[in-house]
Amino acid sequence: MKTIHISHPHNLKREDFPKSVMALGFFDGIHLGHQEVIRTAKNTADQAGVKTSVMTFYPHPSAILKKGCEPKEWITPLDDKMKIIESLEADFLYIVDFSPQFASLSPEEFIEQYIIEFNVCHIVAGFDFTFGKFGKGTIENFQEYAKGRVNSTAVAKLSKQDQKVSSTRIRGLLREGDVAYVAQLLGRPYDVKGIVIEGDKRGRRMGFPTANIGLSDLYIIPPTGVYAVKAEIEGASFNGICNVGYRPTFYQKRPDQPSIEVNLFDFDEEIYGKQIRVEWHKRLRNEKKFDNMNDLIEQITKDKHAAIRFFKERKLAEI
Repeated sequence: MKTIHISHPHNLKREDFPKSVMALGFFDGIHLGHQEVIRTAKNTADQAGVKTSVMTFYPHPSAILKKGCEPKEWITPLDDKMKIIESLEADFLYIVDFSPQFASLSPEEFIEQYIIEFNVCHIVAGFDFTFGKFGKGTIENFQEYAKGRVNSTAVAKLSKQDQKVSSTRIRGLLREGDVAYVAQLLGRPYDVKGIVIEGDKRGRRMGFPTANIGLSDLYIIPPTGVYAVKAEIEGASFNGICNVGYRPTFYQKRPDQPSIEVNLFDFDEEIYGKQIRVEWHKRLRNEKKFDNMNDLIEQITKDKHAAIRFFKERKLAEI
């Protein structure tokens, strides 16, 4: 996949691009609804014998249109979004700088400069996609503004449990800790990436060595508690448990930020400074304060057994 970052105004010309079918959207999370938009574009392009392109925007449009209301954390930060879009077999990814000047384009100007000039023959977007100043352009009135020069397809609303699958809904579920249901809406487990950093090594002294994670981007972190997770290090995957919290058993004064500590099963290697990817599979319990170290060790042992049982049952269900 070729990725092109674009600032407005651009000086690109139609002849700079192969003909393509374009999927349009912000696509935070690349959830099941987003995937349907991109796959529809891919299928349409394959049938027409042209390329598949995806256009997304950075930063979030609300950073310009509704200052102070834009998300501060992401389901899929830009680098992760790019990798997932590539896995969906797009040929081109256009990342447009969502500036005040770009936001002021009329629907007609957006189509002329970012659809016609990009040699797009067909666009695909979700049923609620809008474009142009004040969001006057919609997938429903696209043909009116495009004057019939570009075909268009609206992808219908996707629902789970009678609710729309949306980035907003997924953010809410993540902040509630319902990582299992989030995985259903994403079509994959929610994951974060970071670097293993030094901690206070207290877990090792208790017999449960942990990898402390310094996040590599502004991810949404589930609320404090213990989770069954998988972690990938240098291409190898391990089951484990993750504690997100302030370690109230050891600190009377609450730290400014919660720690993210992962205990990997059947693993005892030095991994400081290495990259780690953590998948969140199930919330096991809330964070709590223990009266003494022995009580904490007993609970961690129970957490570990609960996670082992969870992954074993899941594996059996997949057979």
